[in-house]
Amino acid sequence: MPIKVLFICHGNICRSPMAEYMMKDMVEKMGIEDDFYIASAATSTEEIWGGVGNPIYPPAKSELKRHGIGSTPYTDFSGKRAVQVTKADYGKYDYILCAESVNIRNTIRIIGADPEGKIMRLLDFSDNPRDIADPWYTGVFDITYNDIEEGLKAFLDKVYYK
Repeated sequence: MPIKVLFICHGNICRSPMAEYMMKDMVEKMGIEDDFYIASAATSTEEIWGGVGNPIYPPAKSELKRHGIGSTPYTDFSGKRAVQVTKADYGKYDYILCAESVNIRNTIRIIGADPEGKIMRLLDFSDNPRDIADPWYTGVFDITYNDIEEGLKAFLDKVYYK
């Protein structure tokens, strides 16, 4: 049974889809992609119009491409559209990994509670727990990429290689 991971950020157009496809790239290169089910979602509906989500924000796409992500069928993010987290997602995923503390609060508002302790920040797995700054506001996508990479490596170390 695969480990099911849902990445969450505010709009699902920058940090969470970056984390989704960066993790897909990592596990594919390691040959363990069948051991995971990986997706991403938003806490808000700001990037969803008439039931259709916006694609990944262009600078986020550029940052992924700069690192060679998106060139395989498994990591192809061209069809990714923003979606909102749902109450049902709590039962579907083993880990719900948020970019920042505000995402945790808003996810719990949608889901209702976190009795199993599944909802946490991605960087809570790292040696330097912190929020991942939103590049929508900072405009700095390489730092966001590095923070996500740090969190993903720490997550895999603690969850997969334990």
